[in-house]
Amino acid sequence: MLARLSTRGGVRRYALSAAVGVALLGTTLPAEAADGSGLGRFYRQKVHWSKCTGMEAPYDLQCGKITVPLDYAHPGAGTLDLALARYRATSRHPRGSVLLNFGGPGGAGVPELAAGGKEFMDLTDEYDVVSFDPRGVGRSAPVSCGDGTDEALDATAGETGLGDDPQAVLQQLRSAADQCAAHSGPVLRHIGTVNVSRDLDVMRQALGDRKLNYLGFSYGTRLGAVYAAQFPKKVGRLVLDGVDTLTEPLSEQGVAGAAGQQTALEDFVDWCVKDVGCPFGTDARSARAQVGQLVRSLDEDPLATGFGPDFTGQDLVGAIGQALYSRQLWPSLERALAELVEQGDTSGILGFGGGGIGLPTKGTGVGLLTKSTGTASPTADETHLPLADAEDVPLDNLPAALMAVNCADDPDRPGADRIGQDLGRLREEYEQASPVFGRYRLTEYLMCYGRPKGTDFIREKVRDVRTPKMLLVGTRGDPATPYRWTVETAKRLGDSAVVLDNKGEGHTGYGSSKCVHRKVDDFLLYGTLPPDGSSCGPEDED
Repeated sequence: MLARLSTRGGVRRYALSAAVGVALLGTTLPAEAADGSGLGRFYRQKVHWSKCTGMEAPYDLQCGKITVPLDYAHPGAGTLDLALARYRATSRHPRGSVLLNFGGPGGAGVPELAAGGKEFMDLTDEYDVVSFDPRGVGRSAPVSCGDGTDEALDATAGETGLGDDPQAVLQQLRSAADQCAAHSGPVLRHIGTVNVSRDLDVMRQALGDRKLNYLGFSYGTRLGAVYAAQFPKKVGRLVLDGVDTLTEPLSEQGVAGAAGQQTALEDFVDWCVKDVGCPFGTDARSARAQVGQLVRSLDEDPLATGFGPDFTGQDLVGAIGQALYSRQLWPSLERALAELVEQGDTSGILGFGGGGIGLPTKGTGVGLLTKSTGTASPTADETHLPLADAEDVPLDNLPAALMAVNCADDPDRPGADRIGQDLGRLREEYEQASPVFGRYRLTEYLMCYGRPKGTDFIREKVRDVRTPKMLLVGTRGDPATPYRWTVETAKRLGDSAVVLDNKGEGHTGYGSSKCVHRKVDDFLLYGTLPPDGSSCGPEDED
């Protein structure tokens, strides 16, 4: 779940457009919307689909949108549009839709579905396969921090800066938070998984489904768990792959993430030094030291890219973190690092810098966007945030959204005195967890400073859900979501949770293990669950 924090060197690869629309029709409302809450008009929507068009848009991908309230507590105060995309079911009598969330938070679902849709074609035997850009992400009222993200990274730079003048660091972090608020607009106050879950239920109804069938990866598992707690009677077949924690504070999540990424990096280096093309030689210990030195040298002396801001060590950390999610990407990472080390060429490594979070696919893409000519019908006195134009999606949207959602989901906000006292200890803990990823992950945590306190709903209320059985997939060698989170979350969710133990490597199992892929599809398509605690072996290819 490590996203690329720095905005420097970001590249948008694709542009996609479609004429999409939404209608407010008279349909039966779910109980949640029939209580005079003012949500009825949102639950009466029906998505109008049309062909997605644009460079490299799959010919069979369709695009649409829905409209949701900006603030569910005051649904008349404002609205925003959410971008959707789907591959239609091939069955004459499909079961309905299966909704996908690829993770993040901050990952846009529309471009990921366009780039990696082949992974899910078996599901079109029974379902329309649908994904979406969550609020604050992609085309859906995208948030941005302007220069705030880089300002936060600068605040944590240097060998002694955190310990020497913590109040100056906090002042920079507060300034960064102010920039995020100024660049993001009204959606920032209403971002977070609790609201995205409510959007998901409006989406379910607009798609015409009585129950939500859902496949979530990485952060998408947090979203799925929150939905199960908020709408237990609306849960259909629900799969969570690469299970997120529901209880650990961001400070502890960051340490766990840094340690997982460090382990994955060391595994990559052990593999690399056995190959003649490895740019770090043949000794693993020396190679690990060279990676750390490369990061430090680029932070001290960034490399000109020729087409944008200079490439820093933290840009490199973010790019490596993306590539480590899947062993399938290791040969490409090795080549890109060789080009960087031997030729000073950043083009290959930049290819990893902006990809989506969650499911590793062979062709990840960013910025694959729908363009809408249809509009919803807000009332005359309310704010309406339409889908953003493709060229207006900020390059820093993914990291800005990641920070916004994670901070909104976490109720802990230590004050300036507490952070000032803890900064030295925190830096030591993070750097001990990973000398390469530690600063990066510490910056993620510190960027919540100066933001409003987040919700305690996830930590306090998402437990002992009364839903049909759901499938949780944990991967033993997952560098982003440790396997123990799967076990802890399953215990927290209660008897509804069924665990599949994937003994392989990489972040999530569906895209890398044929065994996991088959068992997930069997559940979604036929309702067949594996026994709780059953496993897929690391070399299981049958």
